[in-house]
Amino acid sequence: MSRPPKASPSGPRRALSGAKERLPDSTLLLETLPTPVLLIGAHDDILFVNSEAESFFARSRTLLTRETLQAVAAADHPVFLLLQQVRQTGNTVTEHGINLSSPRFHHDGVTVQGSAIAEFPGQVLLLIQDGSSTKVLDRQLAFRSAARSVSGMAAILAHEIKNPLSGIRGAAQLLEGSVNVNDRELAVLIRDEADRIRALVDRMEMFSEKPEGRRPVNIHRVLEHVRTLAENGVAKGIPIVERYDPSLPPVWGNRDELVQVLLNLIKNAAEAIQGTGEPGTITLITAYKQGLRLAVPGTERRRHLPLVVTVRDSGPGFAEAIRPHLFEPFLTTKTAGSGLGLALAGKIINDHDGVIEVESRPGCTEIRLHLPVVVEEGGAVP
Repeated sequence: MSRPPKASPSGPRRALSGAKERLPDSTLLLETLPTPVLLIGAHDDILFVNSEAESFFARSRTLLTRETLQAVAAADHPVFLLLQQVRQTGNTVTEHGINLSSPRFHHDGVTVQGSAIAEFPGQVLLLIQDGSSTKVLDRQLAFRSAARSVSGMAAILAHEIKNPLSGIRGAAQLLEGSVNVNDRELAVLIRDEADRIRALVDRMEMFSEKPEGRRPVNIHRVLEHVRTLAENGVAKGIPIVERYDPSLPPVWGNRDELVQVLLNLIKNAAEAIQGTGEPGTITLITAYKQGLRLAVPGTERRRHLPLVVTVRDSGPGFAEAIRPHLFEPFLTTKTAGSGLGLALAGKIINDHDGVIEVESRPGCTEIRLHLPVVVEEGGAVP
């Protein structure tokens, strides 16, 4: 008796036609990579760039491929030593923690990997990995830690100070009506100082963990409101330029809190410009960008943050020493500043499950808010 043929565990076996499946073109593969790629010729001319490299260098591939590498890196830049080593050894060489900058772009902590092309002597494929995304996540964790510490401080201050402060203020008011004129001035001083301390505690309570309602918010209406406030107040006399993507979906957030954050950022930008004594400009930008996702603590879900709001100013930028500490509470470079504005902004954006990203150099500071958007049935996009 003949045996029946064995069944394949994955279903019927597909007949082989003898023809191999067509492979994609190598340039198409490079085009799909999510990191900047450049092909450098034997004389350092740029032969090819992918779309990520266009964004990274803020120039079109048409312009880039007409130039040599010196158009995007100074002649003494470490990347040229890397090219030399790759060409001499034929090995892959990696350089970590280098900076790439020009009037058009600025990137810190970049990793550049160079690989020789065996079939084409002298040509090197450069793969660039921008560490800014990792820095964003690291800063996000720092903001959350700072927000928690300030929240705890606010709760303690509210409980331990407000009650006895009310007694002190009440006693001062009683003394005002029962003492002579000279002593009355002291009673008024006590009352005024009690009010000042109460106002400080109220400001600290903004950091408390009070749940705020979230709903769909049109970010452009928020920006229009903030611009009107700024032009008649904190940024009066400074041109505010708008560059908006008109097709953005709503933000999942709290309108009043977003107004507070954006108004504070514009105020800081205006003060930075005013401090130079030179004319300057504030630019408000909105965009929809795929790619940034954050893990939601305690779950397997990831939060998608495609909507980006940027506040850009032409001021002097942040000093290098304070950049890692920008969102820490009580840090300020202003003589009359409290150091709570950016810390509060960090907390509010953190409460929105968003991220704040800062890029600063002389003549250009950008603070970018990465925010969740709304799906049709309501709620944030998962």
